[in-house]
Amino acid sequence: MVAKLLLLRHAKSSWDDSSLDDANRPLAPRGIAAAKAMGRWLATAGLIPDLVLCSTACRARETWAIAAAELHPAPPVQHVPQLYDFGDGEALLDVIRSMGGTAQGLMLVGHNPAMENLAARLVVEGDRELRSRMAAKFPTAALAVIDCPLSRWSSLTGGVGSLLHFIRPRDLASSLEA
Repeated sequence: MVAKLLLLRHAKSSWDDSSLDDANRPLAPRGIAAAKAMGRWLATAGLIPDLVLCSTACRARETWAIAAAELHPAPPVQHVPQLYDFGDGEALLDVIRSMGGTAQGLMLVGHNPAMENLAARLVVEGDRELRSRMAAKFPTAALAVIDCPLSRWSSLTGGVGSLLHFIRPRDLASSLEA
């Protein structure tokens, strides 16, 4: 079986209220538009995951809620404190292995640099231009879709993935204006 891993970085957050701690920062207007456009893209591409594991940070929860509103039906979501991580991707890999189960399509909604590091760790195949773009920058609201040849997420290791898509908000510019 080939399972799909979707890595969605939270959309652009607001820095307007300096009294908020990092975990409580909401989305900026640009982030709201990007999350909606990404949800539309997921629906159009038919890439609706079976399970979503989302960081507990406000900006990640809002990103997923807005994107999910474009999906019918929206998949189940679990908010996972361990995804509020900014490291080398190891914590994210641990969450995937322990919580992904047998979902054929699994999405993580989280933060950089952990998302970018995990993607780099997993992807070894796929379109060269997309891989190069992803390696250069994993911007807010970007989505990496990775095929992984496995039957259970508990067996996921690095160096097994093929990058199918790497979508950035600017790739969906017309959707952001709608």
